[in-house]
Amino acid sequence: MNPKTGRRFGTELSVDDVGACLHRLFIGDEAAALRKEDLQKAVELQSLLVQISRLMIKKAGTFVDACAGKSALGLVAAAMVLPTTWRVVIIERDPARAAQARRAAEQVGHEVVVVEGDVQTTPLPQDAHLVAALHACGAASDAVIEAAARASARHLLLVPCCYGAHPAKSEGAEIAGQKASERFVELLPRQGLVGRRFAQALIDAERTLRLEELGYDVDVVEFVGPTVTPHNLLWRARRSGEPSRRAEAAQRRQRLLGSS
Repeated sequence: MNPKTGRRFGTELSVDDVGACLHRLFIGDEAAALRKEDLQKAVELQSLLVQISRLMIKKAGTFVDACAGKSALGLVAAAMVLPTTWRVVIIERDPARAAQARRAAEQVGHEVVVVEGDVQTTPLPQDAHLVAALHACGAASDAVIEAAARASARHLLLVPCCYGAHPAKSEGAEIAGQKASERFVELLPRQGLVGRRFAQALIDAERTLRLEELGYDVDVVEFVGPTVTPHNLLWRARRSGEPSRRAEAAQRRQRLLGSS
């Protein structure tokens, strides 16, 4: 039991618990049932709440839900695992979704700040203990990485999605604003499925090395099964700033991008 909230820690939360919280925050009508996509979201959130609860070792802090949408992650975390002494900052560029998050935030007993803006241009709080982004699409994942690093966030939980098409034909060839080495693209067959899988692996590798170069210890795990979502990889990063590891990651990333 969480002594700060009186609620159970994530390891004791069931998917049904999370689904009930989603319903209360975002639906409210007892006659309305959760949709299929809501039930899938509950499975993903339950797993992430376990990760979040393990990082709640401070009496107070700031949790940032970046690229939030209606902020199911941030607000359910506040309702179920975050101590009430924690502040929640929600970043969402769509005004309608930001408004929906504000309405739902009235039901949780936390200080909640909803910021309408793009994570690429919106500074994150410098005191952020944890930054999280669930299904940050395409370049948004890269923006979250850079924003978290600029804010010196202690922890980052990142679930990317939407990698693009064949790397020789689309934005899949772009990695953090740089072209992937032509030697990789030239090796690829024309079949799109192989190219897309290669591009995804290349982007995943670059993001991992970039986080290490920025001073984070990184672990990558499957946070749910692939039958729940094909975008089921979670980047768990903890800021350490270890110089030799940063230097090694920088060299490996340059080699990956073909810049040395």
